[in-house]
Amino acid sequence: MRTAAILPIKSFGAAKQRLSPLLGGGSRQALAQAMFSDVLGSLRKVEGLDAIIVVSANPGVEAAARGDGVTVITDPSESGQSDATKVGIRHALAGAYERVLLVPGDTPLLCPKEVDALLALGQADEPQVVIVPDRRGSGTNALMISPPDAFQPSFGPDSLDRHVALAREAGLKHSVENVPSLSHDVDTPDDLSALADALGERRAVAPMTRGALRQLDRLRASRFSAEPEAIEV
Repeated sequence: MRTAAILPIKSFGAAKQRLSPLLGGGSRQALAQAMFSDVLGSLRKVEGLDAIIVVSANPGVEAAARGDGVTVITDPSESGQSDATKVGIRHALAGAYERVLLVPGDTPLLCPKEVDALLALGQADEPQVVIVPDRRGSGTNALMISPPDAFQPSFGPDSLDRHVALAREAGLKHSVENVPSLSHDVDTPDDLSALADALGERRAVAPMTRGALRQLDRLRASRFSAEPEAIEV
């Protein structure tokens, strides 16, 4: 079954606005780019994928994504993850792909072996949807759809229940599958803290994200040391 992964990416400079109480614009941009690089690098190692379709309006993405098996599609509107994935799905249909895997660009722990195991679940001939939840069990961190136009994704808050309901209403075979390496995405400071903890428990994964977080720690440490010492009274 010919399968394409679809990876929608916001412009790095516009990404992760909800982290603004914690990180400045440059730091958010560096983190978003690092996570994208790790996700893309891991997807390249997934044996069950025939192609990777990156959807973005970021001119820097094409250079970062350059390589065999990767196509970059322009998304000038940047109207959201759901619309970006639809752009990718149309491209997959034009390329006669039989199945798509929708993956966000902020899941840097992605494990190729776990993704291959997920793909092995979806070999049935009938239309189907496999939904991967986030660590809270309320959002959606991946969707596998066969054929690509069998289902319209609807990401955003509480998308897990919404995707299950949409699949049920459409009469599609569907299942919810936990994939540990896809459970961590980063939208809030709490998510970033959870990702840092998870990285501390794993070795040799997400090298770019790990490096970006180390750099952020060094910046915080230097700013703290530069502050005047408190005077006790």
